[in-house]
Order: sequence, then structure tokens, then C-alpha cells
Amino acid sequence: MKILVTRRLFPETIERLRGLAEVDYRDLDENLPAAELAQRVVGCAGLMAGLTDRIDAALLAGADGLKVVSNVAVGYNNIDVAACTAAGVMVTNTPGVLNETTADMAWTLLMASARRVVAADAWTRAGNWQGWKFQDPWMGQDVHGATLGILGMGRIGQAVARRAQGFDMRVIYHSRTRPDATSHIPGRAQWVAKERLFSEADFIVLLVPYTPQTHHAVAAPELALMKPTAHLINIARGGVVDDVALIEALRERRIAGAGMDVFEGEPALNPGFRTLDNVTLTPHIGSSTRATRLAMANCAADNLCVALTGQAPPNLINPDVILERVS
Repeated sequence: MKILVTRRLFPETIERLRGLAEVDYRDLDENLPAAELAQRVVGCAGLMAGLTDRIDAALLAGADGLKVVSNVAVGYNNIDVAACTAAGVMVTNTPGVLNETTADMAWTLLMASARRVVAADAWTRAGNWQGWKFQDPWMGQDVHGATLGILGMGRIGQAVARRAQGFDMRVIYHSRTRPDATSHIPGRAQWVAKERLFSEADFIVLLVPYTPQTHHAVAAPELALMKPTAHLINIARGGVVDDVALIEALRERRIAGAGMDVFEGEPALNPGFRTLDNVTLTPHIGSSTRATRLAMANCAADNLCVALTGQAPPNLINPDVILERVS
């Protein structure tokens, strides 16, 4: 039995997999070219993939023996789940282990944007500071007591909402379905319509998955609803925000600021972002602590190992594969 691991992981994770099967391990951080992925997956029973690895029907057509694709991520928009189900291939992800770390990152971007930390740092490093002033050019906005809006109240959204309690914030949120009496949303968060969320919130954190339905969920109409003092934080996925529309809104100061960890077409970056001093940019590092990335790798390994025994893995995205086998 053979397993393909498409990018560099932790040595202890790889050694664990080697105790299960032959491992074709690509010990590199760079993206694996599609043609090479298609070639190397031939004859593999398991594939441990990253967010940039496209798993589609064309790839599966040449991978007859593949049983499981274990994505080392929560999101799986890189995988054609329907095609995998049709091919009898299990698909898994790594939910839960990165909730708190990603929520921390959302708050990092929120506070950096509110207090203009990155631009002030660059200005200070350039030698521009000549002394303290009461009305200095770096006056930001208070976070405590403000209204936090969360688009997408899943597990990470709830972690973000819990942190807002320490800042005595009013929390509003919008999700596809309204909560029922059994819902337990932290911080007395209130469900509101999407339009109300964008018009009332001082800080908006985006936490929806990227799907055809959420493509450009935040575009010119939503940005037009925001207060001129409001900040937008995207910790979700590139493509949820229309980056061109956001750059225009930031350039014209129609909103106060933004914090962006994800981008359309990443790692390519719209050059308009680089011209702005009211946006904080980070390279998709929401889950990037050693402890969390190790937990993600181990979770993905757990999924892979269980699936290769023929059982349903803990984080199976397409359970219909198991049901079809049973029937």
C-alpha cells in the first residue's frame, strides 16, 4: 500500500505514516504541479493533500486504487467532492483543531487595523517620529464597546464571539439559517439580516466557507452599506471578497480599514493593496502556530490511517461513500 504526501509536514507525522504504508513524501513547501500530482498519485491508496492541490475528476480517472483524500485543512474547495464520491473515494478535512488559533488571528488583524499598527510601525521605522503629540496622525478607533459583526457563525465564529465579551462588545452575526431555541451562541450574539450587519457593525469578521454561493459575498453593494469608520477582516477564503471593490473602497476612504489574511488568486496579490496604508496584509497564516499546524497534520494522519483500514474516518466529508459500500 502506498501513500502520497504532497508537501512538507512534520517528521513525526511522516514517520507515523511510514509505519502504515510506503510513503511517497514530497519534502518541499512549493506547490506541486498538477501534471506531477497526476503522475505520482497513480498506484496510491491514500493522498494527503494541501489547499493548493486540485483534486478533480480528471485526476481521479488516473488513480484507480485511491481510497481516501485527506486534506490538511478545514476548507476543501480544492476538492471536487462529488467527483470523489462518484469514484468511491473518501474525503476528509481537519476541523476543530484550528478554531482557537484562527480566532486569535482574526483579533490580531482586527486590532492592528483599528489602531493602524502596521502603518505606524513603518512610519516610525522610517525615522518620521519627532515627538509625542496629543492629536497625532495615528489616532485609531476603540475596540471596546464597539459593535462586532460576524458573517458565518460556525466554530471559529463562535470563538471570535467569545473573545468579544472581554471587550464588552455588542455582537451581531449573520448565517444562512437563523438560530432556534436550542442554539447556544456565545456572548448573547444576535442574528441579524446581512444588510443590517454591514450597516451597523464597526468591525466585520468574515468566516464563511468559499463556495459558488459565497463568491463575492462581500462586494460593492455590501461595502457601500458599511460605516466610513468601519473595518473589514477577511480570515475566511479568498474570493469571498471582491478584492477590486475593496481596494476602491479603501482608496476612497469609504471604509476606515481592512485586515486581509486571504486573497483572490493567492499567492498572487492585487497590486492595488500595496499602495494603501489602511489595510493590513498577511500571507494566509490564520492557523500558523506550530502547535496548531502539528495538530492539523496529526488529524489528517488520523483520518488517513482509519480510512485505509476500510472504516469511516473521524472527519469524513462525503459519508455517502460509506453508505454505498454498505448497500
